Amino acid sequence: MHSLTLLFVELGAIFAGLAVLSWAANRLGISAIPLYLVAGVFFGTGGLVPLDAALPFVSIGSEIGVLLLLLTLGLEFTASELVQSLRRHRRSGIVDFVLNFLPGLGAGLLLRLPFVVAVALGGVTWISSSGLIARLLGDLGRLANRETPSVLSVLVLEDIAMALFLPVLLVMLSGGGPLQALGGAALAMGAVGLALYAARHAGHRIARILSTKNDELALFWLLGATLLVAGATEALGASAAVGAFLVGIAVPTEVADRARVLLSPLRDLFAAVFFVSFGLSTDPAQIWPVLGVALALAVVTTLTKVATGWHAARRDGVQFNGRLRAGTALVARGEFSIVIAGLAATAGSDDIKPIATAYVLVLAVAGPILARYSDSIAGRIRPSGRPRRART
Repeated sequence: MHSLTLLFVELGAIFAGLAVLSWAANRLGISAIPLYLVAGVFFGTGGLVPLDAALPFVSIGSEIGVLLLLLTLGLEFTASELVQSLRRHRRSGIVDFVLNFLPGLGAGLLLRLPFVVAVALGGVTWISSSGLIARLLGDLGRLANRETPSVLSVLVLEDIAMALFLPVLLVMLSGGGPLQALGGAALAMGAVGLALYAARHAGHRIARILSTKNDELALFWLLGATLLVAGATEALGASAAVGAFLVGIAVPTEVADRARVLLSPLRDLFAAVFFVSFGLSTDPAQIWPVLGVALALAVVTTLTKVATGWHAARRDGVQFNGRLRAGTALVARGEFSIVIAGLAATAGSDDIKPIATAYVLVLAVAGPILARYSDSIAGRIRPSGRPRRART
């Protein structure tokens, strides 16, 4: 079959499959994310029908999907709100690191992995999936909930921390010295600080751009700015997702609603591609031998991540149900965990990749399910007492 014909057939099959899965998720009343992930596993590397021709498109589309998810999440908040929340949640970031990095590090040492690989595994268990959680909060209608700013603060602190962690890890994997690690970390943090400063002072320019009556022109400007800022932050050693998020923060409240309407169809399309892409890159044959280790690690770090969200939401004065919603929302791991495992594997540490893949897949599926039923779980844990409002 001609390569272009095969590409169209595979992409058509992917999008038709996504439509069926989205319909099934709506009928079941759950997020479609776990279904997208599992379907990708069955039809990806080592699956029933490899979709090789579509992989280049899916790979690029998945990266765009993460950026659009973080951009639309940033539209829900202003720069001043973000700065105040980050200041209030510095302690939550420390709690997050201690509770979720140490289990991965300890597991790596117990498995007798090299110390630097154990450090990488600690990073895998530490970082939640910003892209997956951003879509999940939207699917569940929780963007306006009282606990959402605390969830957002933890995610942003993690993404900023990655600007320090990844350069240091790369130096450790390559055998470099502390000065190299310090230089890379300083450059990355400078990029984050510059992007945040620009977000706080560029709002009026973005408002002028989005005030145009031409939807096509406004969409192109917004996408162009997002990709340019994301590329700049990535080039300087920080996360492209942080750059996209800060562009969303910079959009003034008075035009944020229009930006959401313009971006919504593109976000839904490319976000679905992102989740399928993760599944397509997962080889089931690598998962089975390490599934027991991954499940044990997933159970431990589910509890520690719930504790992190609980602590952060409590600092915002959120009540019992909201604290549990915050904790379960943070359970899912994803893109950063895979990046960390990939860096370690590239440096010659192949043992970590199957464990990280199985671990991330388990929590990428279990996380959205736990978040969906968190209120039911809260009712079972604490069935007595006066009824609480849905948003606490």
